[in-house]
Amino acid sequence: MSSDSAADPARALRLPPPCPHLVAYRSGAGAGLRSLYRCLRRRPPLGRPEVRRDPGEVPRCGSCRDGGARLYACLACAVVSCSLHAPDHAAARPGHEIAVDVDRAELFCAACRDQVYDPDFDAAVVIALTSLITPRAPPTQLGNRAKRPRRVEYRPWAPDEPERAVIGQRSSPLLVQEGNASSSSTITTVNSTANATTTSCATSSAPLPWGLRGLNNLGNTCFMNSVLQALLHTPLLRNYFLSDRHNHIVCQQKSRKKTSAKERSNGRDATGGLQICLACDLDAMYSAVFSGDRKPYSPARFLYSWWLYASNLANYQQHDAHEFFICMLDGIHEKEQDPFKPPSHVSSGECCIAHRVFSGTLRSDVTCTICGFTSTTYDPCVDISLDMDSKEGPQKTNGSKHQINGNETKSASMNQKPGTSTLMECLERFTRPEKLGADQKLFCQHCQVRQESLKQMSIRKIPLVTCFHIKRFEHSSMRKMSRKVDQYLHFPFSLDLGPYLSSSILRARYGNRVLVSDGDDSDASLESLSNLELFAVVTHNGKLDAGHYLTYLRLNSQWYRCDDAWITHVSESMVRSSQAYMLFYVQKILYYKASGNAIIS
Repeated sequence: MSSDSAADPARALRLPPPCPHLVAYRSGAGAGLRSLYRCLRRRPPLGRPEVRRDPGEVPRCGSCRDGGARLYACLACAVVSCSLHAPDHAAARPGHEIAVDVDRAELFCAACRDQVYDPDFDAAVVIALTSLITPRAPPTQLGNRAKRPRRVEYRPWAPDEPERAVIGQRSSPLLVQEGNASSSSTITTVNSTANATTTSCATSSAPLPWGLRGLNNLGNTCFMNSVLQALLHTPLLRNYFLSDRHNHIVCQQKSRKKTSAKERSNGRDATGGLQICLACDLDAMYSAVFSGDRKPYSPARFLYSWWLYASNLANYQQHDAHEFFICMLDGIHEKEQDPFKPPSHVSSGECCIAHRVFSGTLRSDVTCTICGFTSTTYDPCVDISLDMDSKEGPQKTNGSKHQINGNETKSASMNQKPGTSTLMECLERFTRPEKLGADQKLFCQHCQVRQESLKQMSIRKIPLVTCFHIKRFEHSSMRKMSRKVDQYLHFPFSLDLGPYLSSSILRARYGNRVLVSDGDDSDASLESLSNLELFAVVTHNGKLDAGHYLTYLRLNSQWYRCDDAWITHVSESMVRSSQAYMLFYVQKILYYKASGNAIIS
């Protein structure tokens, strides 16, 4: 054990300093920010947290009387101000810098003009979202004064000299061994007088898991940081790059040998004179993140290479995280694929590491409603996009029935609360038979004319890592408008995709008459691969034009919130209450073709 690590217990965790105005407010406030859950509520029917208000009340700025811009309520005096007048209010009244967003229930420092994070306030939001708090009736003047609780001022405790001497005689330092990927391990000393009730890694001296490192925001790049955090901790992708399966020196040598002089001049980098390779930059990022350094990492090199690859997105504007995820996998695929392999390897997902990890197969059955002839197509996919169906109301449905080949296929729908949905409902809606309209008639090979038909999707091959994309952004060309769906989505930590496989769909449609065609996997192998485990959640907070992405990661059975450079330890309830945009599931059991043995991921 080194003397430096023993002298400095927080050496392994270096975070940027917190907002000084928030620290001053916390030291002067009598009650903690956790008690503000009484002032918050779940906005009906979407489920987004907001500040509680009277029915029919429209908040407006106290200076300009504007009600359309983002409004902030001062925590000291409850004055509502817009984003333009909130700094003036804070400058005129010292101690009134901290405010809360009225529509999104997020802390905002008017002096710093930026959002701030507080674990107690985040816990208050979780309590308001998960508990059913009935609105209180306005008390009378006498009853309000009689039932008002006594305010007790909180004072932090620190040991004096006699107490410190007793602690030194009757206690010993707690040694915490930090997990390390190398053979040597570092041991840090945790202060025995630290606050035991602190659970946030931003204020706790407990070491973070190996490889968990913040990413600096380079200017509206939260969409990139959130996806990179999920990919950096994807088990199969992480093992591939950390085992030096993609060496950037060898990759550049192969590129110079296979590429002509003209093609090299078109694809040169202005700084290095080499071709663009996102896989090489990702390999360098893996080495930096898992090097043991805890300081936030700046992915500037990767951002520059991605700008060269996707020149139409080379700007500092806000972009979609899902669009970046697809574009990044395409860039790795173009560089990693083997040109000597036959085209069948491309469709089977064995052409590159990106497709070997994320590639699956979807089955599409189009059935003629007149003769029952079924046309089947198979499409490869790297993610599954699911609709939340925000247009449907919370009414109880008994299920819809469709007639296919003389059999009724019933798609049941679960009862859902207003403004909520579940991932299983989205998957059931994805695999539900859909009747194509009269303007979408397809040519039937049996009838030799265009007929109305039913289309049903199913999952034929489950990828090793399944990415579910929740469609929260809706665009209407007829109404010429776009909006975000803030509906709450309930997702399980353990998921069984067995009911949504092609074998299950065909068995429900045809019964015992279903036959396994050539090339289809057996039911036993598919059922063993259908059990998935959640390890990353990419969320989107805010509106369509002004939002923020962050990622929740599960490492060593613990959940961590990755908000750009900030890494904090969170509870499972906070992960469940987030607005999920992308969900990453990994198979619980992985089979290797060489040995045929199974291991648990």
